[in-house]
Amino acid sequence: MARSLYPRWWWWAGVPALLLAVLLLLFRWDWLIPLAEAQASASLGRPVTIRHLQVGLGRVLTLRAEGVRIGNPADFPEGPPLAELPRLEAQLAVRPLLGGHVVLPLVVLDQPALSLRQQADGRANYLFDAPAGGGGEPPAIGRIQINAGTAQVALAPLRADFNLRFGTEGDSIVATAEGRYAGQPISAHFTGGALLSLRDEASPWPVMLDLANGPTRLRLEGTVAQPLHLAGADLKLDLSGTDLKLLTPLTGVPFATTPPFRLAGQLDYAEGRVRFSQMRGQVGRSDLAGEIGIQPGAQRPLVTATLTSRRLDLADLGGFIGGQPGRRDTPGQTPAQREALARAEASPSLLPNTPLNLPALRAADVRATLRAERFEDQRVPLDALALDLAIQDGTVRLEPLRVGVGQGHIGGSLVLTPRAEGGLSAHGSFELRRVEVARLLAPMGVRGGGSLGGVANIDGTGTSLAQLLGSGNGALTVAMVGGNLSALVVDLSGLQFGRALLSALGVPARTSIGCLVGDFVLRRGVLETRTFLVDTDSSVINGAGTVDLGREVLDLRLRTASKGVTIGSLPTSIGISGRFKSPSILPDPGELLARGGAAVGLGLLALPLAVLPTIQLGVGEQNQCEGVVAAARRGEGARSGSGATGRGAEGGSRRR
Repeated sequence: MARSLYPRWWWWAGVPALLLAVLLLLFRWDWLIPLAEAQASASLGRPVTIRHLQVGLGRVLTLRAEGVRIGNPADFPEGPPLAELPRLEAQLAVRPLLGGHVVLPLVVLDQPALSLRQQADGRANYLFDAPAGGGGEPPAIGRIQINAGTAQVALAPLRADFNLRFGTEGDSIVATAEGRYAGQPISAHFTGGALLSLRDEASPWPVMLDLANGPTRLRLEGTVAQPLHLAGADLKLDLSGTDLKLLTPLTGVPFATTPPFRLAGQLDYAEGRVRFSQMRGQVGRSDLAGEIGIQPGAQRPLVTATLTSRRLDLADLGGFIGGQPGRRDTPGQTPAQREALARAEASPSLLPNTPLNLPALRAADVRATLRAERFEDQRVPLDALALDLAIQDGTVRLEPLRVGVGQGHIGGSLVLTPRAEGGLSAHGSFELRRVEVARLLAPMGVRGGGSLGGVANIDGTGTSLAQLLGSGNGALTVAMVGGNLSALVVDLSGLQFGRALLSALGVPARTSIGCLVGDFVLRRGVLETRTFLVDTDSSVINGAGTVDLGREVLDLRLRTASKGVTIGSLPTSIGISGRFKSPSILPDPGELLARGGAAVGLGLLALPLAVLPTIQLGVGEQNQCEGVVAAARRGEGARSGSGATGRGAEGGSRRR
């Protein structure tokens, strides 16, 4: 009986095994290529082709694909495919697979060659749509090995065309780049941790990047706790270069033109915002500290900045108003920057005429503050700066804006609004509060005392600062009660040669001021004098004329009338004329010949005087200027002017 069962068992068991063995011997894994290609193409949204497929059997399956090619999107221009891979090998654990889990102990990518391209219209072959339904559980991978990977990157919107070489070295991923980015040469070296540890939040991922893009240098070093979410960063960032504007293509955030810079701080990402904190460094001759944040938005990024400076050079801010920033002695400048400064200095124009970059104003929304303790250049009679800047949909607001002058300040606001027909419209209003005359005159080597108050406003349109001022309408009123000036200034304005010489030697040191009042109107870029009057203890100065902001031309006259007889006195009008950069200060030759040394009263120049209720704004004392102004209205002589500083002022008060 046993013998009869043996052939039957062999038949039922041996024949199928034999057929299976024959089938395995004859089976070609390449028969599964169409199925694999269809599934891969559907997952990636790109055509995928495989030349050869092989599977090695065992407790761990070895899957090997050769001649893998991933094409471009259907609507993308022809050219090199997205990726070509001579060999892709993966080990697949069998036992976890029986439980529905994919475990890949090893994945090897041999000589992958990528071609990453973006067209001028923004279409890119490397952007993939997110898989519907979340894509299921991702495979568990033990180790990824990349051998001699290369990539050619061409990004038309960024004017970038560079080559990458990448691969794994031990547990690290290493990449180098060479080519051009933003029209500038670029080279970079990157070292990161193991690719698989990107998902391990318990082990911070090490990062080190050295990058040079033209003259810009960047070094980033540290760790990231959650690199896939860009969170938990502990990175030190060092930046240096010749112009912050060159960071625009690297960051996607518009920067104004600046002098050479060097900045260092901490970089992290939290609450959807990239933050450059604990920042310290130099921009030109100015030190800078604070924090900058960038938060991506649906329409444009939001940039926030809180900046402080202990020593600020105003020349370093020239790029923000369309000028050439920096000075000839600013360290680290390139030959091109020095040439640009030389051209700006040689130009007959003082006001920047470079159109403001309207697309840059719309490229990001900005909320920034700047606080400066003091100014680097002692020739600038300013002591501190505080401004708040906001840019929203291209509209620029500088409010409040406050500049310290001694114990006083100049404050106000400025709003620039894009116009539908192009350019900008500007509205500014400013106020002088107890501005110290001594501080204003100190850079010129002139002594003085007292404080100024006043108001100013301007409205203009244009594409540059020169056009905004050259088309402006507005007014300026300033007043000063009490104080003193170096007698040299007063006497030179009247050509009293003897006293000018003595004053230059320090005798007399000063002359007291009873009143200073100036009232000007701005019409279509021309500032006209309605009232200019200075009443001192020895002289009365009045003036008239225009300042053409559009043509940058001065046409002013000053007259000093002595209240007493001075040997060497030659009272005549002084003309201040010419361009802003090269004015001439000369006596009026016609009047000089006609009048010789005759004494002239206050009424020689016809002044369209109007006492404004705001004339003592910011001064605070009883307005002593009214008597002087009233005397000038009546055309009274020097004697009346003299009384205005004392009894005349009291009489005027009683008449009120």
